[in-house]
Amino acid sequence: MSAIEHSPRKIDWTKPVLGLAAACLIVLIAMPLSWLAVYSVTDKANHLTLSNFVTLFTDPDFLDPLLTTAIIATASAAICCVVAAPMGWLVSRTDMPGAQFIRALVTASFVTPPFLGAVAWELLAAPNSGLLNQLYRFITGAQADEHLFNIYSLTGIIFVISCYTFPFVFVLVANALDNMPGELEDASAILGGKAWTTARRVTIPLALPALVAGALIAFLQAMTLFGSPAILALPAGFHTMTTKIWSLFQYPPKPELAAAAALPLLLLTVVLLQAQKFILGRRGYSVVGGKYGAPRRVEMKKWRWAALAFCLVVLLNPVFLPYFGLLNAAFSPNATTLVTPSTLTLRNIVFVFTELSSTRLALKNTVILGTATATIGTILALIIAYVTTRRVVAGSRALGFLATAPVAVPGIVLGVGLFLSYTRPPFVLYGTLWILLIAFLTINLPSAYQQLQAAFATIHPELEDASRILGASRLQSLRQITAPLLRTGVIATWCFIFIGVMRELSAAIVLFTSQTKVLSVLIYDLNESGDLAAISVLGIAMLVITFAVVVAVNRIPMFGANAGAGLRN
Repeated sequence: MSAIEHSPRKIDWTKPVLGLAAACLIVLIAMPLSWLAVYSVTDKANHLTLSNFVTLFTDPDFLDPLLTTAIIATASAAICCVVAAPMGWLVSRTDMPGAQFIRALVTASFVTPPFLGAVAWELLAAPNSGLLNQLYRFITGAQADEHLFNIYSLTGIIFVISCYTFPFVFVLVANALDNMPGELEDASAILGGKAWTTARRVTIPLALPALVAGALIAFLQAMTLFGSPAILALPAGFHTMTTKIWSLFQYPPKPELAAAAALPLLLLTVVLLQAQKFILGRRGYSVVGGKYGAPRRVEMKKWRWAALAFCLVVLLNPVFLPYFGLLNAAFSPNATTLVTPSTLTLRNIVFVFTELSSTRLALKNTVILGTATATIGTILALIIAYVTTRRVVAGSRALGFLATAPVAVPGIVLGVGLFLSYTRPPFVLYGTLWILLIAFLTINLPSAYQQLQAAFATIHPELEDASRILGASRLQSLRQITAPLLRTGVIATWCFIFIGVMRELSAAIVLFTSQTKVLSVLIYDLNESGDLAAISVLGIAMLVITFAVVVAVNRIPMFGANAGAGLRN
């Protein structure tokens, strides 16, 4: 009895931990965006002014990139819809052979970093040295200065960006068609509707919201990409908005103009994401309620193999040809010469991993940042997902909003905000790995939170309630009961964050220094120096690690359908 009376009372750390999580979210998100807004309305003397915005919308040096970005984003979104919509229909609603194989290849293009795809297309379609242009001259006998393709052009950039944004449209359209009940099409057929009439009057209208939402995401991705335009547009002599913002940090730096140029990208991103949410959330398009039959498969008959050929031809561009270009360059003495059994060499691999000193530094920094970001990000996402699904404290919805808010912040914009936040006292973090850690944590938090929130929904709270009845605090219940049950989900989330760090370029390109270079930045730097063979070796290594993680996570039932969804381009 006396032992019970004198036993020390356990301290409940739940509220302090939740407060710390909220503070982390505010620092990660609110601070960089606040400094972005402040810098956009001040001049070099720290006086309030709107001159930065006047310059942005009147100076041809800014208007031209704005127009170019709008053209690239609009054209890319249109191409994605034209290509991805029929592919999604063929895979989801027809008896086309190899549908699962096509889905796997689309996932491969989904997880391929767009900047790596741009480098691969340099190897294939550079005007003089590209392998495809060399083949064209060999077949036709054309002159040495003639070419069939020029990847360093506006059309070349639109083509490459479309290759790596069409999966967003495909995934949304295919998922919508997968979940569409077959009774609606059966009813149309019973009433005499032919296949085309049923598709036009039933299937297409029901899939239209997903198609429009996918087009918005493709537009958004094309608008905010940095790597592909930097690799292909700058040699062609023109800027997009992301490359223009990056150029404002070159000597002499103009951070005020960079902040002003970043805000329109941020605002347009928010508008597009809200539009997508509105379109997908409209109840008027809901067709699944209670029990429903399996989707009806359209018999393609003699067109089955033609449909498969169409899908494979499309996937030549983001998967087969680029991967061939990278493999050829990695094992060839000359990156733009076709490798043969007699010329095959491992010299490039030896050079990259044993002689190139920047490789060791970049790999070390990438591993450190990937491990730290994945660990901190998973813990933070786990706590926030727990709070929002269990409604532990008042204001849990606000925490959920803050956790998902970074999805509306393009990487280049976040990089600018963090640069402005942490290059002045009291937090001078520029030039250290800390600023990159903050950037990577902010970028990857939304997908980690959404994945773990979905995992929490599968676990009934009565297990935690039983633990609390026995005297455990909420934090103890989370650590001892819930977290072990979420082990596979936690591991998958950790892996996806690590991969996200490894491929992130847009924010890193603004924040790195010579001592904080990461793998993605090293690839970009090697491209500027023209070492395409070394890039190919590093790119293949990045792809092998990425695919290994995606395959492993696909074996986890809860996450198999979302493999690759958390990877940002």
